[in-house]
Amino acid sequence: MNEAFFFYVFSGLTLLAALYVVLTKNPTYAVLSLVAAMFSLAILFVLLHAYFIAAVHILVYAGAILVLFLFVVMLLGVGREETAGRSQTLYRIFGGWVVLGFLMEIGLIVKAVSRTGGASSPVLTGTIEAVGRLLFTRYFLPFEITSVLLLVGIIGAVVLSRKEQV
Repeated sequence: MNEAFFFYVFSGLTLLAALYVVLTKNPTYAVLSLVAAMFSLAILFVLLHAYFIAAVHILVYAGAILVLFLFVVMLLGVGREETAGRSQTLYRIFGGWVVLGFLMEIGLIVKAVSRTGGASSPVLTGTIEAVGRLLFTRYFLPFEITSVLLLVGIIGAVVLSRKEQV
């Protein structure tokens, strides 16, 4: 029952954060909301007993790529025109509630894991070996297609960002 509760709570948080990414006009808030969505996704990976994937997800996506996005957005000064003080207060209150909710959820997870002894599943399906076996056997073709699509996206971004030489 605890896993289902946490799944629904963090799925809802992920959907709300992702929806806020799409609907907000301020890019700084969008990136911060994307960080919240990535942390919620990492917790969903923990609920699936994929601890390695959750750790890599936090380190690579939330820790590196999104921080780089945030740095670039803040460096370029995109969305510098701030809104009035009332909406700033609302954002701070909302952010405080989100932080409080995350801290409560983490506390509930730690409490639930310590009560069960942490050994609810003897087979660790999210280990490095299991991920490697699946990635290079069953999901090899989708993995390669994804890598080609990423390469095409990088080449397309470079071509679009080049200035035309006359």
